[in-house]
Amino acid sequence: MIWRAGLVWLICTGTAGAVDLSLPPAARQTVERNTGPDSYAAPVGVFADDAVETVIVEGTVDRAVWRLDASGLTPLQVVRPLRSQLEAAGYTVVLDCRAPACGGFDFRFATEVLPGPNMYVNIRNYQFVTAVLGRVDAPEHAVTVLASTAATSAYVQIIQARSLSDTAAEPTGAADTQVAEIRQPDALAATLVNTGRVVLSSLEFETGTSGLGPAKVAALDSLAAFLAGDPALRVALVGHTDTVGGLEDNVALSRSRAASVRQRLIDAYGVSPDQLEAQGMGYLAPIASNLTAQGREANRRVEAVLLPEPGQ
Repeated sequence: MIWRAGLVWLICTGTAGAVDLSLPPAARQTVERNTGPDSYAAPVGVFADDAVETVIVEGTVDRAVWRLDASGLTPLQVVRPLRSQLEAAGYTVVLDCRAPACGGFDFRFATEVLPGPNMYVNIRNYQFVTAVLGRVDAPEHAVTVLASTAATSAYVQIIQARSLSDTAAEPTGAADTQVAEIRQPDALAATLVNTGRVVLSSLEFETGTSGLGPAKVAALDSLAAFLAGDPALRVALVGHTDTVGGLEDNVALSRSRAASVRQRLIDAYGVSPDQLEAQGMGYLAPIASNLTAQGREANRRVEAVLLPEPGQ
């Protein structure tokens, strides 16, 4: 079997009982996390009615990611040989969808994905396949393949779950704490994707200053997790003020507050500086009347604005 750019597929041997899949010789494994007894919610449907239909497999769960440094690849080019190998091994493909059909952002964040930088998912450009042995509602073995590509590289995550009837109940030796958290759709991130902007609520600044209070802020937790899930994502942090004071001073203050939020995301959450920029609008974009105290408070805010990828 020949892969794009003349790369020959080699055998990649899994753990005992796992199906052997082939990956190109240039593929470099970035992470492997095997646990058991454990459970895996294998998607068998696209995102619909605020959820992804899954089937639970309890047993041994093997997770691994590979990176391939090659330009011009599509997710289908990465997935198709693996899908063919699964079908040849007797598996039934029960889900095969591209990013828009899967549910885009919502599907990606409702399924288990190993965290970056080991795994990269472009929410606009990925493909997902689920294949099972046995009954779809109670499979003996489920395999999911998630592939995503960027300009110069491709990532593929393969998760294999084998039921207890096929595996020993003893632990595999990997600590449960190593398992990537299943990230469910987040309201802040969903708003950001669907509307292009979201207010970062509960930020506390000292009056007339840009000093961000030390309290932990749920909005920053959500934004940082969203950005970590896709290194290609970029946002502008935009500060806003009420109408107390002159425009020039308010623009400077709002920009400084946005810069404080940016620095907090970098220092406390490890967000890449390349994913963040800070801007200030002063009082030029109110969301409420500045004639009331309540309205002025609402106008003193920092928003995250989703930016297009470079070149778009």
